[in-house]
Amino acid sequence: MLYPQQNDRRNLLNLSGFWDFKLDPDEIGASDGWSMGLDAPRTIAVPGSWNEQFEDAYHYLGMAWYLRDDVYVPSAWQGQRVMLRVGSVNYYAQLWANGQIVGEHVGGHLPFAFDITDHIKWGEANTIAVQVENHLQPNRIPAGNLPSAGGLGGSPLGGGYPSATFDFYPFAGIHRPVILYSVPQAHIEDVTVVTEIEGTTGIVSVTAQQVGDIARGTISLVGDSVVATAELSFADGMAQARLQVPNANLWSMDSPYLYDLVITLQDGGLVVDRYSLEIGIRTIAVRGTQLLLNGEPVYLKGFGRHEDFYASGRGLNQPLIVKDYSLMKWVGANSYRTSHYPYSEEEMRMADREGMLIIDEIPAVSLNFFGSENDVATRLAMCKQQLEELVVRDKNHPSVIMWSVANEPFGGMIARMINPNIPENYNETGHNFLGQLIDLAHHLDATRPATLVGIMGGPAEWLDLADVILINRYYGWYMQTGRIHEGEKGLEQELDSLAEFNKPLIMSEFGADAMAGMHSIPAQVFTEDYQRDLIKMYLDVTAKHDFVIGMHIWNFADFQATQSISRVGGMNLKGVFTRARQPKMAAYLLRERWNSQGQ
Repeated sequence: MLYPQQNDRRNLLNLSGFWDFKLDPDEIGASDGWSMGLDAPRTIAVPGSWNEQFEDAYHYLGMAWYLRDDVYVPSAWQGQRVMLRVGSVNYYAQLWANGQIVGEHVGGHLPFAFDITDHIKWGEANTIAVQVENHLQPNRIPAGNLPSAGGLGGSPLGGGYPSATFDFYPFAGIHRPVILYSVPQAHIEDVTVVTEIEGTTGIVSVTAQQVGDIARGTISLVGDSVVATAELSFADGMAQARLQVPNANLWSMDSPYLYDLVITLQDGGLVVDRYSLEIGIRTIAVRGTQLLLNGEPVYLKGFGRHEDFYASGRGLNQPLIVKDYSLMKWVGANSYRTSHYPYSEEEMRMADREGMLIIDEIPAVSLNFFGSENDVATRLAMCKQQLEELVVRDKNHPSVIMWSVANEPFGGMIARMINPNIPENYNETGHNFLGQLIDLAHHLDATRPATLVGIMGGPAEWLDLADVILINRYYGWYMQTGRIHEGEKGLEQELDSLAEFNKPLIMSEFGADAMAGMHSIPAQVFTEDYQRDLIKMYLDVTAKHDFVIGMHIWNFADFQATQSISRVGGMNLKGVFTRARQPKMAAYLLRERWNSQGQ
């Protein structure tokens, strides 16, 4: 999961750009030799969603092929291991090199890499192919085509197309860079960094894992100068070191100071491999009803967001990342949740550099616990795989302060709407499922809190599994529609009841759809005025409850959803910015509020 890099011992070649592309609705490509060439292909941009690039493929979620037959591997790479890495494919991928399958990966939004050394043709062009499919299936994470509900579309009331259980478009394709890279035969495979603070001294504990049998190495921490070094001694491929940094520059929202951590493997006096990464010295902890960054209480101001834009769909769009961060800073935000899937590695690095706090979430949105024991076990195994892959990928980012293992698992009234014959043990099954994910998050990373995001009307006992309670609430929108004052009473009553958990609470979703430019007196639903007034009500009510330590508005920007009668133009319009990143009235409210009062 280490991000590939170019240095004096490693090489990389970014294969992103224009590829040949062809839909394969009959799934005949493998048997007909498409891995070596496509008949009458069209050109597609990688990364990017195929749905946004081709009109006839907008609703296509079946199998398709990507291919490049012009890939030369530099001759200087001979003698090293050559890897093929893809940052994200939705949902299932097979990788082919010169007509041979080199590996497969299930699950979107996370990277995977395979060794293709033995399949390379040196001195001539190589053919790389990626077979992709994004079928919506009940036991995938996230799910689609639930037999008991016909999918939920863009609303808890159902009826959407495509038939997803989640309220965002199921974009398909290669969404992040395709990278060919090389590493020495003996190389650093993984690095785990844990930081602590003792007075003014920063403690950096590093665990390095290698492939090979090199016995020695070094580790250096570099800020304005080299501030700490240590020798590494490997046993069974593992080595550990503990660095002390006097008068450390701590990473924080206001001062996101990053050190360069440099690790080498050495055979005698020869450097065999070298890897570096940016790290921040900081701590995160829960104490009572507070969330502490570097021992000080922090209040989260921000959004739920989506990787979503015109033409690129869910594909990596680096100028858009810069634009979005600029707008979040403009409005006074300091945090967001990667709703409802892991965002790109490039965005995580941006968060580190800009001091943005991240709640990092796996794609377990709208989980259900219906079906046979085998069905439930299949979903649980997929969730565990995605959680393990996410923690391995993002564990060293100082910006990541919390793991979220699920968004709105179906319980309570929503579960009964999907299946009126809800099993008697349904809540118990869900509690066990979610508890296993929370336990796994703690096992994989004991340094960060773990959470899940509760749906409106869901079982309260599920919330108690989390270190920090996150709830999505739509009083005054999906309930008490058009009646903000009645919604205010419902919100007050629920917050009073949640105080008994004695845990910090983040309002992780709240908001209202607003069509840009629509206004009314008095404020009515779908106007900018109503959205602004509803958001203000939530900010006012929660400010009276000390255990509420964060407000994440749904959503930062309007985004593409599935077609339904509740989604005008197939869009979720709850953004305080439009999809084109123009501000609505609510954005100005937040700018004034968050930059002056802080809450």
